[in-house]
Amino acid sequence: MAGAVANARMYSATPAVKADWQELLRWIVARADLDWEVIEHDAPAPLAALWARADLGLAMMCGLPFSLSEPRPTLVAAPIPSPARYGGRPIYFTDIVVRADAPYGALEDTFGGIAGYTLADSLSGGVAFADHLRAYRTPQRPRLYRESIGNLIHPRGVIEALSKGRIDVGPLDSYYHDLLRRHDPAFASRVRTLATTQPLPIPPWIATKAMSADELRRLRDALTAAGAEPSIAPLMERLLLRGFAFPPAADYQPLAAMPSRLATSFEEL
Repeated sequence: MAGAVANARMYSATPAVKADWQELLRWIVARADLDWEVIEHDAPAPLAALWARADLGLAMMCGLPFSLSEPRPTLVAAPIPSPARYGGRPIYFTDIVVRADAPYGALEDTFGGIAGYTLADSLSGGVAFADHLRAYRTPQRPRLYRESIGNLIHPRGVIEALSKGRIDVGPLDSYYHDLLRRHDPAFASRVRTLATTQPLPIPPWIATKAMSADELRRLRDALTAAGAEPSIAPLMERLLLRGFAFPPAADYQPLAAMPSRLATSFEEL
């Protein structure tokens, strides 16, 4: 399939991690004997613009917009993070964090302060956080925070907002958070985790460009091989990757209902 492109913007947590993802993508594309280009799509360019491309052969996509997409992109695979908390499954969490020196001992201590989020349509950076807060909201306390600040774009934006005192609490994609702790520990140490949400299906690798059954098989074979290939084992280790799974698209369908069950808007967290 000529003319397709590949990208790993979602989890390019540092410049070095971005370079590792690009190296891995080139290895996968070559292993699958596919004539694809690994492209750049750095912040602040919106991820939605990347996902709207019709020539994606392999790109990470947030599970929420994937579940809502019509037509649905092809679900190629899902990463399996290697840290123990993922249990060898293609899942992730939202870590709810505060500034490292903040006085809060529990999530409830942050109520009444200022909450932040990345984007209203981000699962890990917004919706999962808001969904987690439902358990604390009551008729007597319909709003938990006096203010909320959005458009922080990505986990780094959340950490920077916490560091500068713009917000008191915010959500981090757990896999991104783990990559930061591994590759930029000084930056990651600016925050600490107060709570973690229930696991959700991790953002999948998707394709928007039509491919033949043989091309899809070769691509998935290459992804499977990446988890066992000695020559790229150090690369996989740096990316905190155990390998790849091939879940059905139906695993992501329950995510589509999450925004509709929220009892409040993001401006009224």
